[in-house]
Amino acid sequence: MKDRLGILFFCVFVVMIGYGMTLPVLAFYIERLALAEGTTAERAYLHVGLLTGLFALMQFFFAPVWGRLSDRVGRRPIILIGLGGYAFTMVLFGVGTDLVMLYAARISGGILSAAVLPAASAYVADATSEAKRGKGMAWLGSSIGLGVAVGPALGALLSRLDRHLRYRFVHFNFSIDDFSTPFFAAALLAVLAFVATLRMLPKPTRVPDGVPPRGRPVKEGAPRPGGGRWFMRESFLALLLFSFLGFFALALFEGTFAIHAQRVMKFGAAQMAVVFMVCGLVMAGAQAAVVGWLIGRVGERRLLPFGFGFMGTGLVLLMTTQTLALILPYAALFALGMAVLNPSLASLVSKGGGERSGAALGLQNSANSLGQAAGPLVGGFLFAWYIHVPYLLTALPLLAAAIILGAKNLPGR
Repeated sequence: MKDRLGILFFCVFVVMIGYGMTLPVLAFYIERLALAEGTTAERAYLHVGLLTGLFALMQFFFAPVWGRLSDRVGRRPIILIGLGGYAFTMVLFGVGTDLVMLYAARISGGILSAAVLPAASAYVADATSEAKRGKGMAWLGSSIGLGVAVGPALGALLSRLDRHLRYRFVHFNFSIDDFSTPFFAAALLAVLAFVATLRMLPKPTRVPDGVPPRGRPVKEGAPRPGGGRWFMRESFLALLLFSFLGFFALALFEGTFAIHAQRVMKFGAAQMAVVFMVCGLVMAGAQAAVVGWLIGRVGERRLLPFGFGFMGTGLVLLMTTQTLALILPYAALFALGMAVLNPSLASLVSKGGGERSGAALGLQNSANSLGQAAGPLVGGFLFAWYIHVPYLLTALPLLAAAIILGAKNLPGR
């Protein structure tokens, strides 16, 4: 089983390399095309936020659909659909010559790529027991973080290649240049992940949940995880809210930091790559080495206040400096908070979902995607108002969540 999960983690890692590759150049790529069409700099920032957010908004709508389908037809076919669709739309985005093509590519890419993470998370839930669920989710998160860490470095390197090509196909004009190269590389890696999944990832063998200790049978009529009403319980809705908040903060940071650092610190693609790479390495290393172990020792709920607290504190500190030497540890603290939150929340959701873990994790990924969609969009509007406002207004609810959850974990509560 470890070998099967290793293949799954490798495929997710490769896909996230593709995602990470685009982070250092996405904002510059969109801004350049927007300015070439005669838009103002302020409207170009809004296009950056919209195009970043639309991708996640489509995932918000379609992640639950793919999650439910994975419960019905299996995890593997849905993962393959997501990988293939992601590869195709990255090529389409890379050859775009106007904003219309970019919007079409991002919308279709969000719809199809939404299949990967809920199905992969459900695969992990199927293949692990409840006792090892947190560790499995931590390793999945680690593969995601490691991909995001490696991706920016490759993206910055590829964006420096001097490649320029224009051609026409029927009535469509296409262009390839230095900023397009990372998108083609991401598509190629997605194809490799598709082939690896097709050839080496078998159907998961489900490990039954809810088996009492020492083999005692479950009492007749006892509540079981995954019941239909569980999806409407206050505890589940709270988990969705926490997931939304965490990914909103992460997406706001990813969507605005490039422009923020360019305006305030005159950073280029290389410096952006370093910051995003550090964030990815921290998320990957913490989840692989520490977070999974901590979940097994102290439980997911006790870790949540620390995750929100680290993220909120990191955003506040990022507003206080303009030097890379201080930005890196502050961004690392922010990333550490996300490393704690993501597997903890995913583990709690999958345990509550039981046999419907695909649907439950699909809903959680939908909440994550809504946060990813809203973060850059809200950040783009607030950034046009004042540079530091996005970070300040996001840090406040993060710190409030940390205080509220920490108070609930006090003895006697």
